[in-house]
Amino acid sequence: MKTIFSHVTFISALLAAVSIFGQPRPVTSAQEQKIPPAPEKFAARYEGGFIGYNKKQDGTLKFDDDGKRLVFIAENGKELFWFPYNSLFVIYADEKSVTSTAGNVIRAIPLPGAGLGGLIKEKRRYLVIQFEDPDTGGQGVCSFRTENADLLESVIQTLATKANLVQRGEAFYRPKQMEKQPN
Repeated sequence: MKTIFSHVTFISALLAAVSIFGQPRPVTSAQEQKIPPAPEKFAARYEGGFIGYNKKQDGTLKFDDDGKRLVFIAENGKELFWFPYNSLFVIYADEKSVTSTAGNVIRAIPLPGAGLGGLIKEKRRYLVIQFEDPDTGGQGVCSFRTENADLLESVIQTLATKANLVQRGEAFYRPKQMEKQPN
């Protein structure tokens, strides 16, 4: 009798625990999660995508609210190019896992097991911007590598707010204006 009572008690406690933790939770969007605003300037590595600038280089991205634009400044302090907020039509984060430099060095050592150095990975995080070039009218996709995921998330949220973009999943976009067609 004691074993039946202990089994029933155990099963009822298990069911109670499952029912408590199994409750649906409301989905929160990025705007509801209290993401801190991005700093006015932050380090970023330009990876390519802007017409006329093919070389990867380190620099700074800066929010220029007076000019309503996002500016890339090279290490020498010179403004190289910028994106007017109204020229942005999609922004999102991208992440790639690559073999680290240490992993490549270890993998090149001619010793048994050194090939496992290729398993040493690091995550690189990118801000991806799809835009329309105001000077040429062409469209492009530009990417910048950032330091960490928290900075990237706050930059995307801040830039989306400043550019009046709409959220879809983890990306932000500028909706096309619906034209009324005659009946």
